[in-house]
Amino acid sequence: MVNLPQNPRQELDLTSFSASHGQPVEWRISDAAVPYPEAVAEMEARVAAIAAGEAAELVWLLEHPPLYTSGTSGKDSDLLDPRFPIFATGRGGQLTYHGPGQRVAYVMLDLKRRRPDVRAYVASLEELILRTLAAFNVRGERREDRVGVWVRRPDKGEGYEDKIAAIGVRLKRWVSFHGIAINVEPELSHFTGIVPCGVTDARYGVTSLVDLGQLVTMADVDIALRQAFEELFGPTKALVPEAAA
Repeated sequence: MVNLPQNPRQELDLTSFSASHGQPVEWRISDAAVPYPEAVAEMEARVAAIAAGEAAELVWLLEHPPLYTSGTSGKDSDLLDPRFPIFATGRGGQLTYHGPGQRVAYVMLDLKRRRPDVRAYVASLEELILRTLAAFNVRGERREDRVGVWVRRPDKGEGYEDKIAAIGVRLKRWVSFHGIAINVEPELSHFTGIVPCGVTDARYGVTSLVDLGQLVTMADVDIALRQAFEELFGPTKALVPEAAA
């Protein structure tokens, strides 16, 4: 959920984010839903440790309980029905929803050692989503005037599109955190409590892989996500999976 300059993203070099130091990125999966404040506190601590050279880079895959978050461009008027807790956050963008059935990937990379280019980094996260969706024969697309990743919905009408994934990024000392959220099988009605990312046009809605007819599991998505990540950012090292509570 970061607005990029209008330069076409395809002009960006997305192949230069592999780590030059050769250390694999730790790959962590939480099976139990993680409360948002707890996740933010853990990210803050890990980012500080990465910046200090005291910890490895990390991708953290998780789900949250139902909640809304507001980025640095969030507007109170975009909160239509505060049925879930709302959290202010330092990431870019406006309001978004997180909840069960949505794969959140918090990406903590040292861009100073990789490539200190925020615009190219965000475009690479978009590419990460596109490649993950392609593994399930879903064509995601970028839009210069709308953040996130979209799929065309000709079944709904001419010009209709649905958002299937969101991006929200923050940097501290050139270490990234927050990241991406891919809708696998969330409760789509939960998105109606907000104006997602400030998009009000009735032609633009929200969808998920399962809503599009792809009978995939979260584990399926995790495998595709990891493969696409390694293609773009380099090798990973799996941590011991965390058991659900």
